[in-house]
Amino acid sequence: MSISTRSTNATPPASGYAELAREIRSLGLQRRRPGFYAVLLIANLIGLGGVVTAMVLLRNSWWLMLLAVALAIVSAQIGFLGHDVGHHQVARKRVPTMLLGLLNANVLNGLSYGWWIDKHNAHHAHPNDLEEDPDVLPGILVFDAAQASARKGAAGWLTRHQASLFFPLLLLEALNLHVSSVRALLKPGIRSRTTELTLLGVHFCGYVVLLLSTMTWLQAGVFLVIHQGLLGVYLGCSFAPNHKGMPVLSAEQAADPLLRQVITSRNVRGGPVLDFVLGGLNYQIEHHLFPSMPRPNLRVAQPVVRRFCESHQVPYVEASASASYGAVLRHLRDVGAELRRARTIAAG
Repeated sequence: MSISTRSTNATPPASGYAELAREIRSLGLQRRRPGFYAVLLIANLIGLGGVVTAMVLLRNSWWLMLLAVALAIVSAQIGFLGHDVGHHQVARKRVPTMLLGLLNANVLNGLSYGWWIDKHNAHHAHPNDLEEDPDVLPGILVFDAAQASARKGAAGWLTRHQASLFFPLLLLEALNLHVSSVRALLKPGIRSRTTELTLLGVHFCGYVVLLLSTMTWLQAGVFLVIHQGLLGVYLGCSFAPNHKGMPVLSAEQAADPLLRQVITSRNVRGGPVLDFVLGGLNYQIEHHLFPSMPRPNLRVAQPVVRRFCESHQVPYVEASASASYGAVLRHLRDVGAELRRARTIAAG
């Protein structure tokens, strides 16, 4: 199902978010799930340790390139756990949350936890807001036709072809996250930025030492490209279906907490395997409504939320993975359509 990002004129009746929140709490779906997250953390550490051990044992072998694929999967899963930690799904108190966040983000993945928290909180507060949501602000990709119309030169070329370039560009997403983390920490504003910079240094030094102590320079370069490229694609494919191509809200709609989160979000239909692969982000509607809800409870909350939305005439969008990616690509193509038409007219 594809929906234009431009604001819809129809405004559903008052949503009654407080009523839904009471029902969710009465079902116990906001309670912590420490056992689940303990197992997940241990599994991630075992997976990471297994990859590192295999790299040491297969020293200087081209078979190590297969481990780059495995490491990309483990890194993404660590990222998903860091996401849950940042939303206080794992622990409520600040200190354990910070320690777990720094471990999963800075030490294990080379990303700034503080930078990501600020960016992600802004996204949750203003989903699909073209001026406030950092995930849809104009950059290499543009998600609004009006913003695309002013792009010229190389930027205009990118926008005209952004649908076909979308997946190739995701190969650079992990690099973009690393660079953005370092740039953010080099400026004042992030709490404990000295600690975060130190931990990023630990990660990058450890990563380089691991590669150069187990491979030749050529193998290390190929490994790095495979690992970081696939990690970027994995993360990008996990986040892209959630909001891209969904509506931009009117001020009246955005003021309603349920409408603001539901209308701008898209769920990806699937089963337990997809839940694991996407780190629970396929339940994007439920996650945005209740961001501190532990990941395993999202599946249980989904029928409750969907039934509530239907009874209150609030659009609830759910699609298969293929349909979700199709909607994203169609939207990106539509955004660049006017530039392509202008180019065709100028060339003719």
